[in-house]
Amino acid sequence: MSDVSAQQPAAGQGQGAKASFGLLIAAIGVVYGDIGTSPLYTLREVFSGQYGVQANQEGVLGILSLIFWSLIWVVSIKYVLFILRADNQGEGGAMALLALARRATVAHPRLSRVVVLCGLFGTALFYGDSMITPAVSVLSAVEGLEVAFDGVEHWVVPISLVLLVGLFLIQKHGTSRIGKLFGPVMVLWFSILGALGIYGISQRPEVLQALNPYWCVHFFIAHPGVGVAILGAVVLALTGAEALYADMGHFGRKPIARAWFLLVLPGLVLNYFGQGALLLENAQAARNPFYLLAPSWALLPLVGLATLATIIASQAVISGAFSLTHQAIQLGYIPRMHIQHTSSEEQGQIYIGAVNWFLMIAVVLLVVGFESSGALASAYGVAVTGTMLMTTLMVATVMLLLWRTSLWLAIPLLTGFLLVDGLFFAANVPKIFQGGAFPVIAGIVLFTLMTTWKRGRQLLLYRLDETALPLPLFIASIRAQPPHRVQGTAVFLTARPDAVPHALLHNLLHNQVLHEQVVLLTVVSEDEPRMPPERRFEVEAYGDGFFRVILHFGFMDEPDVPEALRLCHLNDLDFSAMRTTWFLSRETVISTKRFGMARWREVLFALMLRNANSNLRFFKLPMNRVIELGTQVEM
Repeated sequence: MSDVSAQQPAAGQGQGAKASFGLLIAAIGVVYGDIGTSPLYTLREVFSGQYGVQANQEGVLGILSLIFWSLIWVVSIKYVLFILRADNQGEGGAMALLALARRATVAHPRLSRVVVLCGLFGTALFYGDSMITPAVSVLSAVEGLEVAFDGVEHWVVPISLVLLVGLFLIQKHGTSRIGKLFGPVMVLWFSILGALGIYGISQRPEVLQALNPYWCVHFFIAHPGVGVAILGAVVLALTGAEALYADMGHFGRKPIARAWFLLVLPGLVLNYFGQGALLLENAQAARNPFYLLAPSWALLPLVGLATLATIIASQAVISGAFSLTHQAIQLGYIPRMHIQHTSSEEQGQIYIGAVNWFLMIAVVLLVVGFESSGALASAYGVAVTGTMLMTTLMVATVMLLLWRTSLWLAIPLLTGFLLVDGLFFAANVPKIFQGGAFPVIAGIVLFTLMTTWKRGRQLLLYRLDETALPLPLFIASIRAQPPHRVQGTAVFLTARPDAVPHALLHNLLHNQVLHEQVVLLTVVSEDEPRMPPERRFEVEAYGDGFFRVILHFGFMDEPDVPEALRLCHLNDLDFSAMRTTWFLSRETVISTKRFGMARWREVLFALMLRNANSNLRFFKLPMNRVIELGTQVEM
């Protein structure tokens, strides 16, 4: 007996270690695809000639030192050690952080509005990043064929388009099977990055001097004309840092942090330094130092592996866009869309067709318009650094107002983060005039759509409240003049818990009847990822068959209303499918000159409202038990 009991903890520890190892491998495959493929183009862009940096000792060591210390400060310290702790019940990303920041600024309405705008702008820029990342990554990988073969330049764009369009076409079928390969492939990728780097460093070991921050300072002294501008190319080494935070809910903070320090960071640093050693040996290798670092016999296999790694990186960005859109819909910043679950086991694996086709069209236009990863890289960075800056601003709010962090610790850290992020953003602003306007314009358009939708919904509720009938007054009138009651339960969805839904008034006016049980249902999206069952619903009985039910969902929950109501245990209520009728209101917005929004925004909001996914599908209501009544509202 003692032997068995002694073995049980060991077995449990073994299973726990196996699960942790599995999470670590999965995190490497999903989280680090974007930043892991940055060695394909970063140093090539730095020494391309437009920045005037020579591939000599001062230039190479200075750039390597900038890249190394940027990885340490921005990724290792800011994101891995600090921002990953700003989780919203384990969830991360722009929307989860925005929910935290809104909670921190409840007592400061003006600051709350500023924080919301920062969060929405950062989210909009993330979509811009989601467009350009697949294009630049896959193009840079396929361009390895130009090193292996002569005269294949005209095939790079068509091959890249086939790979990218194929990637978007398979999204609706789900990526769970392919996803199982992501981790091992990316482990192999980072291992080869490190091996190639060690090979290069062994040829010129003096490249390791770049670990000394002295070379950062010396570079700026030796290149006064370059100044901050070179950070616009150095930032390419940091692309994908935001994914660490966005994907935290899938893997947890510890696996992401361990994967970074154990494999990803060493692999990246070794490869960058290996490319630097090659440039010290042969400055002409600046045309494509990543592929030229490899032995000739390994070139084609490396092109194949790089292409697979960039597809994985693109998949991670696309999945991140789906997840972010889902959160934004739940929090009320984006119109409701049809969300398809691609896995019966993993709740987070979803597909949103509108987002998928929008990204595919944008990526195809970018590839056709820019034609090379070098041209795209020159436009890359504005959206990335803008998102990073917005994240820092929101984290500062959470740190100072929600966590109440000591000022002696918070001020130096936040100042350092804002200073570095500000420098990177300033360095990338000129790229707007070099092609970087595409993701920025897309971000501005999306920001306009999100703010218009949020403001329009607020105005719509305000206009409906103007004609709303208080619930107590309505019930009192029913008691005074009881209408004919019919069997069954009628559920009326309403955004206001203290007013009578317009659908109820229209039904009573036209049909002259009420059901035996009348449920006024309000669905509330909380600033928490998931709502436990015991906090899911509130029920209040008003008498005369009237009930008020409030359902609470987190921004990561699936709002399955019929399933939630089945858990609503109250003897007087019967939500059986054949006895329950659902009544919905559909508002038609009419733009007027009344005070509210600009006329063009009212027209835009009306168009978005008309094309939004209906409550019927979004709340998973039974289609054959729903009655929809329309209302016209003047904005």
